[in-house]
Amino acid sequence: GVNMDQEAMMESDRLIAVNENDRLVRNVNLSKRNGHTFNKETPRAALHRAFSFFLFDDQDRMLLTQRAGTKITFPNVWTNTCCSHPLYDMTPNEVDVADDAYPMFPGIKHAAVRKCKHELGIAPENLPKEDIQFLTRFHYWAADTVTYGDDTAWGEHEIDYILFLQVNGQVPVDANPDEVSDYKYVSMEEMKDMMEDPDLLWSPWFRGIMNRGGFEWWADLR
Repeated sequence: GVNMDQEAMMESDRLIAVNENDRLVRNVNLSKRNGHTFNKETPRAALHRAFSFFLFDDQDRMLLTQRAGTKITFPNVWTNTCCSHPLYDMTPNEVDVADDAYPMFPGIKHAAVRKCKHELGIAPENLPKEDIQFLTRFHYWAADTVTYGDDTAWGEHEIDYILFLQVNGQVPVDANPDEVSDYKYVSMEEMKDMMEDPDLLWSPWFRGIMNRGGFEWWADLR
């Protein structure tokens, strides 16, 4: 999906469908569109894998991003560094068999590095996979009522893998404007102040992560 627009990726990207125990559901060919469509047949869409990647510099500041206005789900919201999905048909392989892959989850980490290159222009060599830390995963769903109102046809239903990486200095960023409209490094106090600003929108998964241990993990980076 590197050279595709948002609509094209909705059709081409093949998500990894799973059950509530994060076991692969192999007989489902799940497009990105179908994985995020809420309707009478699938009121919460189909459960699939995702990741939320958090990048920190050597001053313990998080790279925060604002999703582009062209994003179909949750446009213009602020969130962690990179949020996306591992996919089928990728090289290296991004389909982890959960029990066998624990705790390294190489497929999820491959996906995070791939999407950081696509969305933020971060060179893969600046994100060493062996240093990316898997913290936990959680099951959530969220309808995009902020963008589309109560009758929204779009939302998220994911097993979300939380990944942290701290690097020396700051990595060069060249954001893709079709994915990211703004970005900044923030301290924990700056983040807390931003989250109290009523004029800023936030992704539901990011709020969920920060409310379920995100700030504690951040404080324990070293």
